[in-house]
Amino acid sequence: LLTTILCVPAAYAVSRFRFKGQKTLLYMYLVVQMFSPIVVVIALFKMIARMHLLDTYVGLILVNSVFTLAFVTWMLSGYFKTIPVEIEEAALIDGCSRMQTIIKIMLPISAPGLVTTIIYSFIASWNEFMFALTLVQSKEKTPLTLGLYNFVGRYTTQWELLTASAFLAIIPIIVLFLLIEKELVTGIVGGAVKG
Repeated sequence: LLTTILCVPAAYAVSRFRFKGQKTLLYMYLVVQMFSPIVVVIALFKMIARMHLLDTYVGLILVNSVFTLAFVTWMLSGYFKTIPVEIEEAALIDGCSRMQTIIKIMLPISAPGLVTTIIYSFIASWNEFMFALTLVQSKEKTPLTLGLYNFVGRYTTQWELLTASAFLAIIPIIVLFLLIEKELVTGIVGGAVKG
């Protein structure tokens, strides 16, 4: 959710305004996604340690949010480009400010895209393992992925506990999907233009 809130203004700016270096910026979003996070894990560990965020939820949330920013911005900017500019222009002519247009027009119309990016961000954070292994040290703050990893030993695997825990781990994702299924099914501009 934090990632989506931060990416909406950036994606809107990239999709609606023309500025120097725009294509380069979009390509950089894609290039960032090509590199594995393992490349920066040591530097990230040092940075989080200097900020005194090791073994905190805030540190883990911050890292997970940062690593999904580029993809979510790129995805939302592509989605905003599919929305006709005329709808936005009509709102501006009717007296809406740019911010009101984004909040009252663009966000409701782009609900399926927003929901998709929220699901992506949630699943990416929910399934994240490497940063949790690196940044979390206490058992009280261990996320589920590390808990599942504890059932796998060097010579044995506790399959019963691993399977039961994995089943419990997918329940929040299923509940999230059931809550927002309607938004995924709705059309892009279905209710925006009448007639």
